[in-house]
Amino acid sequence: MSRRHLFLSAGAMTVAGCSPEAAQASEARYANSPFRRMTAAQWRERLPAASYRVLRQAGTERPFTSPLDDEKRTGTFVCRGCDLPLFRSDWKYDSRTGWPSFWQVMAANIGTKTDFDIGIPRTEYHCARCLGHQGHVFDDGPRPTGKRYCNNGVALKFVPT
Repeated sequence: MSRRHLFLSAGAMTVAGCSPEAAQASEARYANSPFRRMTAAQWRERLPAASYRVLRQAGTERPFTSPLDDEKRTGTFVCRGCDLPLFRSDWKYDSRTGWPSFWQVMAANIGTKTDFDIGIPRTEYHCARCLGHQGHVFDDGPRPTGKRYCNNGVALKFVPT
């Protein structure tokens, strides 16, 4: 594959990632992804321990521990497991919760499910390509969406532009 083709593919993926397509449809788009066939041992080799615990076991990092909470440069936040773009830096805001928070997500690049882990229903979201747990979405965010995508920093990588 040529460099030009890779660049165009990445650009197309980013544009597609901004579309309002349903999360379930986007998950189907990645059904044949090699990331879906990786074993636990392969994930452990690929990821730092804290990232493995969050992405593969739906853990939560301690608040105020992620350097990405203070990240203010222009760029894109991508899934730590598979590099799928999830958030643009201009969608990030300081929620004062101790986790990187965003008011918008590249909807076609996430999937959601209801999580009852703490006894009440919450909406968990995960990467549509590798199914890695990212965090939870709440209805207490800023305008224009009113959403707060509360993300584990160890589940993300920041790619500056």
